[in-house]
Amino acid sequence: QAHVAQSGGGLAQPGGSLELSCVASGDIFTIYAMEWHRQPPGKQEELVARITLDGTRNYADAVKGRFTISRDNAADRADLQMSNLEPEDTAIYYCRVDALVKGGAFRIRSDFWGQGTQVTVSS
Repeated sequence: QAHVAQSGGGLAQPGGSLELSCVASGDIFTIYAMEWHRQPPGKQEELVARITLDGTRNYADAVKGRFTISRDNAADRADLQMSNLEPEDTAIYYCRVDALVKGGAFRIRSDFWGQGTQVTVSS
């Protein structure tokens, strides 16, 4: 199995910047993709950014040009650099890891989630 630990986030003013980090640990063979999702207050969860094993990046339209996802494959780590923040970016942010892990005598592909990190953008 795997464990996902998040760090970063907090409070920023509109136009400011914050960074989130996500590190996966455990019996991991391969991490296919690492993603950042968010759930704004009273709204559904949405995918913010995704980076695959080969470095392909995808972003939600709402964050294109402002957020950058990066990945360190050797460290099983993904970072989300958030710039030019807007009040609409206020949400709980979650890291999701799509990985092949050890499951008993088998290899199992599953997804694992971090604990969530609050990001608040307010003046």
